[in-house]
Amino acid sequence: MDYRMIVLDLDGTLTNRNKEITPRTKEALFELKRQGGVIVLASGRPTYGVVPLARELELQKSGGYILSFNGGRMIDCRTGETVFAKELPVSSNRKIIRMAREHGVNILTYEDDLIVTPDAADEYVCKESAVNKLEVKEVEDMESYVQFPVVKFMMLEEGDYLAMVEPKVKAALGRDYSVYRSEPYFLEILPKGIDKAASLERLLLRLGMGRGEMIACGDGYNDLSMIQYAGLGVAMENAVLPVKKAADYVTCSNDDDGIAHVVEKFMLS
Repeated sequence: MDYRMIVLDLDGTLTNRNKEITPRTKEALFELKRQGGVIVLASGRPTYGVVPLARELELQKSGGYILSFNGGRMIDCRTGETVFAKELPVSSNRKIIRMAREHGVNILTYEDDLIVTPDAADEYVCKESAVNKLEVKEVEDMESYVQFPVVKFMMLEEGDYLAMVEPKVKAALGRDYSVYRSEPYFLEILPKGIDKAASLERLLLRLGMGRGEMIACGDGYNDLSMIQYAGLGVAMENAVLPVKKAADYVTCSNDDDGIAHVVEKFMLS
């Protein structure tokens, strides 16, 4: 099989524990580009948090795509064009914010290049801020403030407790929403049909490519759909167990150049 596209989750996959792309991984990806391969960065991060890594890989020069917000936005790196976008209905904002309060968990969303939350000191808000280099705006009354369309909300709490909250949120919101955890402590709420696989299907259609030409690599729960969908689904050695079980291949960890290993083994001539 000739694989022409590689889709990369960022945290725990493309980047190591220091949130850096290692030299060997970077060189493998640059060689892939020289041989005509397509690179797609697919992350739960907001667009602002993905752009620095796209620039580091020079995708604005060579071409490539960003899937941010778990596929809620798709951007052509060469042109800067947003080729797909979907947001939650404004009418659902209040219900989702209220649900977080009822379950005793914190919540955040995004406004331009800011994180908006009722508790800026929350450790999980601080993690999201640090990873994406986004400033945090603390808003006392989220229900009154968030009267605009957003791509996603995230509920935040320690993993074991959030695992109990997840099915309750799914049941309350029903089939018009996608609800899943991207990290044990992040519960994402997006419009129905927004996950990495669904947006990759849109991208393949746009490029006239088939899923058999695509490798997808990831480590977290939100990578499961694209790993099952891709021609070759790859789990990192550091991936959560369900991702490893679903994958066709398990590569080295994100600290051991797992992505370079995949590119060299399956894609470079």
